[in-house]
Amino acid sequence: METAVALFGSFDQNIKTIEKEYNVSVLIRDSELKISGDAENVMKAAKVIDGLLSFINKGEALNDQNIRYCMSLVNEGSDEKIETLAGDCICITAKGKPIKPKTMGQKNYCSCIKNNTITIGVGPAGTGKTYLAVAMAVTAFRAKEVNRIILTRPAVEAGEKLGFLPGDLQSKVDPYLRPLYDALFDMLGTEGYQKYFERGNIEVAPLAYMRGRTLDDSFIILDEAQNTTPEQMKMFLTRLGFNSKMVITGDITQIDLPSGVRSGLKDCIRVLRNVDDIARCNFSEKDVVRHKLVQDIIKAYEKNEEARKRNDRQ
Repeated sequence: METAVALFGSFDQNIKTIEKEYNVSVLIRDSELKISGDAENVMKAAKVIDGLLSFINKGEALNDQNIRYCMSLVNEGSDEKIETLAGDCICITAKGKPIKPKTMGQKNYCSCIKNNTITIGVGPAGTGKTYLAVAMAVTAFRAKEVNRIILTRPAVEAGEKLGFLPGDLQSKVDPYLRPLYDALFDMLGTEGYQKYFERGNIEVAPLAYMRGRTLDDSFIILDEAQNTTPEQMKMFLTRLGFNSKMVITGDITQIDLPSGVRSGLKDCIRVLRNVDDIARCNFSEKDVVRHKLVQDIIKAYEKNEEARKRNDRQ
């Protein structure tokens, strides 16, 4: 009975989502589910429900994101992947919440970080690139695989000027580093973060502060890498020391550099494509784990960009 309640969700919302997607009717009678409708759609709905039951049996809570992701896997004929997705836990937050990859793209990303010295994660907003990288860094730090976590990003403005912000340089760049702080506070708690920060185990700084250093025994994350220049990216990559890992994240559709300036992220993807021990992970709109509208917005922009390129060619 508890499984049925979890499957159907509050006010049967989960089942209504499946019914609407496949134009089927789902009823429960005498502890059995009955699905009626077009034969092909009934089969797809059954596969989604089987996948969701595997989530429930592994202690996962169902929500709109994982239901829609299960449906997308079934629709593309990849329903066998659902079973492998449920259950993996990367890290436990300060509040005891398990952090798990929610899509196959995220699962592959975490695997690449674990098995490679440098990982480049490229994809749209909301795919968990930064958050999962911080989770993997905290996991490595807790396991004493590294002594330091270093988080950095270029202080490039999206339409605003740093000079107009109040305070000294650190105060000016802090707003740009806020997503990194937020992820660390979530994993370690405010007190835990403060303790490790004061000991020098955690460093959050703009990219310019990395010059001239060699970073040994460290887990280093470069966020918003699309806003680096090729020179900055080369400088960052050559900071790598012994027993260290690097994760580079960015979205090449959101470059805020001045017109005519090449993106260091685009450059390094091309230059390093055949170098061993460097992995590249691409995320798509299917990996977005924010509100469903974020997926729709990304799709709409991608269609618009494709149409613009076609018009340019003509």
